[in-house]
Amino acid sequence: MFKEQDKAEVIGPAIQDACIHITSVLKVFRGQINKVFMFDKGCSFLCVFGFPGEKAPDEVTHALESAVDIFDFCSQVHKIHTVSIGVASGIVFCGIVGHTVRHEYTVIGQKVNIAARMMMYYPGIVTCDSVTYNGSNLPAYFFKELPKKVMKGVGDSGPIYQCLGLNEKVMFGMAYLICNRNEGYPLLGREKEIKYFMCTMKEFLISNCSQILMYEGISGCGKSQILMEIEYLAQGENHRTIAIALTKVSFHQNFYTIQILMANVLGLDTCKHYKERQSNLQSKVKTLLDDKFYCLLNDIFHVQFPISREISKMSTMRKQKHLEALFMKILEKTVKEERIIFIIDEAQFVDKASWAFMEKLIQSVPIFIIMALSPFIDNPCASASAIMKNRNTTYVTLGAVQPTDIRNKVCIDLNVSSISKELDAYLVEGSCGIPYYCEELLKNLDNHRILLFQQKESEEKTNVTWNNMFRNLTKPTGEFNIFHISKDDGVEEVCNLASGVRLRNLSPPSSLKEISLVQLDSMSLSHQMLVRCAAIIGLTFTTELLFEILPCWNMKMMIKALATLVESNIFYCFRNSKDLRLALKHNVTSVEVHYRSLSLKPRDRLARDEQEELREMEGEVIECHIIRFCRPMMQKTAYELWLKDQKIAMHLKCARFLEENAHRCDHCRSRDFIPFHHFTVDIRLNTLDMETIKKMTKSHGYQKKQEIIFSKAEMPKISEFLSEDLSPQEIKEKILSFFDLIITRMRTSQEDIIPLESCQCEEILQMVTLPLAHHFVALEENNKALYYFLEIASAYLILGDNYRAYLYLNEGERLLKILKKEKSWSQTFESATFHTLKGQVCFNMGHMVLAKKMLRKALKLLNRIFPYNFISLVLQSHVEKNRHFYFLNQQGQEGPPPEKKKLAQLYQQTTCLSLLWQIYSLNYFFHHQYYGNLAALMQVNTALETQNDYQIIKAFLDYSLYHQLTGYQGMWFKYEIMAMEHILNLSLKGEGIEIVAHVADILGYNKFIMGHLDLAIELGTRAHKMWALLRNPNKHYIVLCRLSKSLFLKSRHKQLIQVLGWLWDLSVAEEHIFSKAFFYFVCLDILLYAGFIYRTFEECLEFICQNEDNRILKFQNGLLLGLYSCIAVWYARLQDWENFYKFFNKAKTLVQRRTPTVLYYEGIIRYLEGQVLHLQKQIEERSENAQDSGVELLKNLEHLVAQNTTGPVFYPRLYHLMAYVCILMGDGENCDLFLNTALQLCETQGNMLEKCWLTMSKEWWYSSSDLTSDQWLHTVLNLPTWDNIASGKISIQEVQRNKFLMRVNILDNPF
Repeated sequence: MFKEQDKAEVIGPAIQDACIHITSVLKVFRGQINKVFMFDKGCSFLCVFGFPGEKAPDEVTHALESAVDIFDFCSQVHKIHTVSIGVASGIVFCGIVGHTVRHEYTVIGQKVNIAARMMMYYPGIVTCDSVTYNGSNLPAYFFKELPKKVMKGVGDSGPIYQCLGLNEKVMFGMAYLICNRNEGYPLLGREKEIKYFMCTMKEFLISNCSQILMYEGISGCGKSQILMEIEYLAQGENHRTIAIALTKVSFHQNFYTIQILMANVLGLDTCKHYKERQSNLQSKVKTLLDDKFYCLLNDIFHVQFPISREISKMSTMRKQKHLEALFMKILEKTVKEERIIFIIDEAQFVDKASWAFMEKLIQSVPIFIIMALSPFIDNPCASASAIMKNRNTTYVTLGAVQPTDIRNKVCIDLNVSSISKELDAYLVEGSCGIPYYCEELLKNLDNHRILLFQQKESEEKTNVTWNNMFRNLTKPTGEFNIFHISKDDGVEEVCNLASGVRLRNLSPPSSLKEISLVQLDSMSLSHQMLVRCAAIIGLTFTTELLFEILPCWNMKMMIKALATLVESNIFYCFRNSKDLRLALKHNVTSVEVHYRSLSLKPRDRLARDEQEELREMEGEVIECHIIRFCRPMMQKTAYELWLKDQKIAMHLKCARFLEENAHRCDHCRSRDFIPFHHFTVDIRLNTLDMETIKKMTKSHGYQKKQEIIFSKAEMPKISEFLSEDLSPQEIKEKILSFFDLIITRMRTSQEDIIPLESCQCEEILQMVTLPLAHHFVALEENNKALYYFLEIASAYLILGDNYRAYLYLNEGERLLKILKKEKSWSQTFESATFHTLKGQVCFNMGHMVLAKKMLRKALKLLNRIFPYNFISLVLQSHVEKNRHFYFLNQQGQEGPPPEKKKLAQLYQQTTCLSLLWQIYSLNYFFHHQYYGNLAALMQVNTALETQNDYQIIKAFLDYSLYHQLTGYQGMWFKYEIMAMEHILNLSLKGEGIEIVAHVADILGYNKFIMGHLDLAIELGTRAHKMWALLRNPNKHYIVLCRLSKSLFLKSRHKQLIQVLGWLWDLSVAEEHIFSKAFFYFVCLDILLYAGFIYRTFEECLEFICQNEDNRILKFQNGLLLGLYSCIAVWYARLQDWENFYKFFNKAKTLVQRRTPTVLYYEGIIRYLEGQVLHLQKQIEERSENAQDSGVELLKNLEHLVAQNTTGPVFYPRLYHLMAYVCILMGDGENCDLFLNTALQLCETQGNMLEKCWLTMSKEWWYSSSDLTSDQWLHTVLNLPTWDNIASGKISIQEVQRNKFLMRVNILDNPF
């Protein structure tokens, strides 16, 4: 407002002067004047910070700083009557506003209105809203809250504050100290950083020299939290801790940091009046300073000593030197009485004079200085550099917090016992290990009402449905459960996500978006374009696709730009997907930087080193073809900068490029993950050329007759190979020699039989199929997106990741609901495939009722209805038997193969039927056997209809196993021979070789289940050799797992250790969690039953605790059940019942998820052994329900033996446990029966491990010898290592005696 508002000649120059000054002030902080206009109250300037392309850090602080500067200047212009400034922060619309003929580029929105209204309703001062106040990161004493006023056009503006000025001297005496440490909130994931402090502190206390500890980290990484913890730990006798936090304006206050330090040392910070400070100063410095020099302290401590003549004549520099000398004397005197520890937060704002003083201080006075600072924007001053390079300086660059600690933080912040798996993954990925990011993401979720807090339900009582099957909650690690605060009524809460929420589509919070925008706008335009193009592709992408969509770039330009962005921590680069997976498991940790050693290099050498590093980075980027954003927030922010039409065009470009490779790898012959899937649905954007058609046709079974590696003359004829007069032993030798011949041919053949590289399907899934599905979602091509989501789900099932398969099936289900109105065959097939995949997931998770429902529905959609009642069962069985007889008679006559659409349908049918017969076999009711038999027969008929060798052979072997398990001895051998006969007709190249390996593998598995251990080992060894040659790690690790179990039961320890070595090497090379977990499962078995140590119990337990939340293990319950049960058995044997219950209860939650797999039975048997040992404890303690527990346990063991799917290989252990229960219950007769049965089975199977244990048990149970309670503890303490056994120091006979002997005393039996 002007003094003479109506005179243009008066206000014109005033506006010009103000405009020039405002422009100069704003220019420093990248702000701009957007609009200047006159109205009835005067002239208004609309000033904006953060225009697109002009984002800068600390914009809120810059706005306030500019406002105060402008206010001070304009208030001194004599023609201006009143200056009013309103500062508001937030999101506004920025763009072209108005008519097409008359428009302007400006900002509009609620925040613009609030700033204007504050200016009007609070004249003559600088005001700001609460967002600006909170976002400025300035001390509260810079502001004063104003009375609230009703402002026109503004609803609830929140509190309004007056900015009093940005000068630290305003409120001297209120040092901006670090807030108090929260006892109930632990410092998470910073053990390494605290260890640096403890070591430096120890050095400081021992030596008599200064120590400096500096923590450098980006904003939000938790520096202040570390300093709070250090302040707490540093307290002690003869220690004085002074902790302060600086602000941006501290840097402009000369000597401010030392001023605060000395005020604390002299005890002035608590003085309320200058006279009190003056009195304190006189008493402290009277022996160190002459009275006439007291006035030196006036300015720095705001006191009023009389100014002497000598001081008035001194120059400013001389006064400063006198002052520094005084402070040095004071500190020298103080450190003789007590040690001083000086803690500075935000140390990048230390002023130059304070740096210079601290440099001198650490050379003459023993003091411990601890600093936390953000990276310097400009080069630090000379004194700061000298301190960083000091020999007593420990400089630590802070890394990110690890995923487990982020999970713990979330549970503590939300005060819940656990969070959903999806929320955990979102926060871990989005936060990148930065606590502030995690907090902002949580606030954003809470603001959008996405977080759902519910009472924790018991897993046993929850009815399992498809929607809650994977509502598995991630819990904090055990040591942090103590910080959980339960509700008053003792009920625990869990945090889930609201239904229908897709976190992937959620926009990032504005606070994090602003950080990303600042980074983007600081880049060159070419780098910005690259980042924005990369954001369209996704979080992870390949250099090939990026080059495809970059407009008018050459490869050299792209590599150079990528190298710079990798160096700037915008991107990570990886050579392959395995490196990517490894990197995602752990965040970057803190490291110590040795600036002293770096300073020894000449400057020209340093410049050369930087250039060489950039060239090396370019070379690394050329070698790496996988790039990933360091922070997901950057990708999301950059993505949102595109206009809708631009996004569509870019997504379409990406989709066209990716779909050419959206299939399995060359190793797997470029097929679909769902067999013949693309023949049923027309989903391609690109037109197919002839070469592509030929390639796809070839990959799905069309081969020329000339493509035969081994001529028929080299292979034995069927009549010679399996003649009718051969005995079973001769047939066995013939089959094994056939596999040996194949292995020899594979090793010696000159042709290209063995693939050059292993399976790359997982990388294709991550880098091609997954992004392609999301591109089609963005393009709203729902049918194409559904196709690829089903492919993704199938791929994850192949890789053993049930949880990921479940997630993408839910994505597919959402699209299916959208497409349900379109009733065409392709949609019917997609729906059938969807239910088949759901059935597979349910089957793998052990939810058989759901699985059966899904599989039946899939068969109905595939026009293969499975009978629901006994009458239709009988009729269908008769039909299928006739079909089977027809197909077997037609086998020799080659008819035309089914068309590809029909094959896609048949393949899905075989999958459903294969799972159905296993589900029905789980139930021992007699009518379920008929359903199981029908499903197995239908599988064989469907496989024969496909005319595919692998499907036929697999169905024959499955049918053979079914008959073996159900006791139909006359049938199984016939189908095994038919499978072997089928192999001899194969073209032994590519798929033919793989089929042979599959046959050896499946036969070995079948023989293991049936207890033919020697044959299982022979077949497993050959399968292992073939899969190793074929470079298929996913099949290789499975056969090694099975082989190790056979060798374990045969007590062939030397071969067992060799196989475990191969398994370990494979698991490490492929970073395969399942094979590593199985390795430790066998190691625990060795400890419990073999009597020696291959891996210590502590190592096994550590692996389980670290990986029990792994999604593959967690939702592959058979293996985790076995691991938990082994640990429970170990503790039960040691009578450590507290730890026993901990792991036994974990195992108990997995028991109900029954799957007809070897792993499940391995796990359930060990679980039952834990129950047996607990029963022994109950009997010894004469528990009331011991009798009922024993009866129920015996019943469960008998049911397990009665189940068709329980292989005979498990019978000896089951009968052994039944015998022990019987003798505990006083039933000696049945005990003898079960023991003898078990021993006979061991003799038949060659199960040396169980036989040895049974013999020892029988001897102990019926002898007069008494076992001491600590016998197993004594055995455990003396268990030999494998190295001692291998070297011959310990004999095998001694090792075999290291068995756990179950205690029993028949005379004292209460029953």
